[in-house]
Amino acid sequence: MVNFMNEDFLLKTESAARLYHEHAEKMPVIDYHCHINPEDIARDKRYTSISDVWLGGDHYKWRLIRANGTPESGVTGALGEDPFLLFQSFAAALPRAIGNPVYHWTYLELKRYFGIEKQLTPETAREIFDACNKKLAEPGMSARGLIDQSNVRLICTTDDPTDNLEYHRQIAGDKTCKVKVLPAFRPDKAVNIRNPEFAGYIAKLAEVSGVEITDFASLCRALDSRIDFFNAMGCRASDHGLESCIYATASQAELDAILSAALGGEAVSPQRAEQYSAAVLLHLGRRYHELGWVMQIHFGCKRNNNSRMFRQLGADTGFDSMNGSGEPYKLSDFLDALDCTGQLPRMVLYSLNPADSEIIATIAGCFMADAGCPGKIQLGAAWWFNDTKSGMEKQLLDYANGTLLGNFVGMLTDSRSFLSYTRHEYFRRILCNFLGKLVEDGEYAADFDTLGRIVEDICYNNTARFFGFGI
Repeated sequence: MVNFMNEDFLLKTESAARLYHEHAEKMPVIDYHCHINPEDIARDKRYTSISDVWLGGDHYKWRLIRANGTPESGVTGALGEDPFLLFQSFAAALPRAIGNPVYHWTYLELKRYFGIEKQLTPETAREIFDACNKKLAEPGMSARGLIDQSNVRLICTTDDPTDNLEYHRQIAGDKTCKVKVLPAFRPDKAVNIRNPEFAGYIAKLAEVSGVEITDFASLCRALDSRIDFFNAMGCRASDHGLESCIYATASQAELDAILSAALGGEAVSPQRAEQYSAAVLLHLGRRYHELGWVMQIHFGCKRNNNSRMFRQLGADTGFDSMNGSGEPYKLSDFLDALDCTGQLPRMVLYSLNPADSEIIATIAGCFMADAGCPGKIQLGAAWWFNDTKSGMEKQLLDYANGTLLGNFVGMLTDSRSFLSYTRHEYFRRILCNFLGKLVEDGEYAADFDTLGRIVEDICYNNTARFFGFGI
């Protein structure tokens, strides 16, 4: 029997262990997509409770607590009210999470940041809670300290076009901050025209941009103004969250009419909404190409399934799921429309439905011609509910089957916690095990110079080059 989470955790072969310990383990981290609050980095936030930094915004863990039969009073009801109650609720659920990635993440986080290897159970909860809180009081356990410990060189946050990016400005001007923190442009509220709050958001966009938005052309000018501002602040990437892939065409007059109707409070049909959203995304894609930004598209999620809990807690609280209507084939028409005019930006494409990944990989391969960039269209890392051992293995296999795995830009946290950087370690161990098995099975030459470069590239170098971070 192998000891739990030893130094060769998840590394099943000699080749896998060699690749991890000689190459992956030493590489710095670029976290190019996350939901960290830049204010916490700017102010170098300190935490008095492990529940705050570890459980405060982690809907992965909240879902497990609820699945254990814990009432909401012991989950989000305990936030800011009774930190130990929330911790205790999680400790009760964790031993039953066999096979769940959160089980692995939990012990990586406890071990790497707190030096704790004891099992977290209802019986040990108080002891571990107190030990973690004591550790949090030490130097080096602030937001920046946790980033430094994790060997993170660069972070991209997720930012609305109307944001003034003041905290990014503060971070950039603070010479004591070692990590580079860049904004990422997330204009979902300007794209989703069927959102009940759309008209109010467009009014805010007009105010911030200084552009009166009266038609589709002026909307694009307003977005361009904010893109230029983000670009001046160092932005190198955008991100777009879609329920499904979209592509439809419309005339300028039709787009003006659709926008006018939405701003006037009229309901917009799904067909007209797709015409509008596709036109906005095409315009944005062309601007990203012009500026050399990477365009990320996340799709395949059905949000806020539990309407009662959505009304009670709001979005991003653990009530989203995969959907079955991602329609990834529409990516082909969308990419083709940009490619035909020579304005296709570098892209990373993610679906929450793992059934879509092979389709994405085959579509991506159609748009590599004359790209001038290795892996110009990427099948993104295993996202959200796929952020599991089997999900990562499937993503790696689908990527390898469809194109050149050595050009993959690797892992991200997609997290709101400063303790989540161990997800990079988790991915790197799975990556090295995947490659090591191919070597041990005689499916790839035992060329460890080439293999080592591939591992280091996927862990760090490809990401730095692909996004043009200049680090």
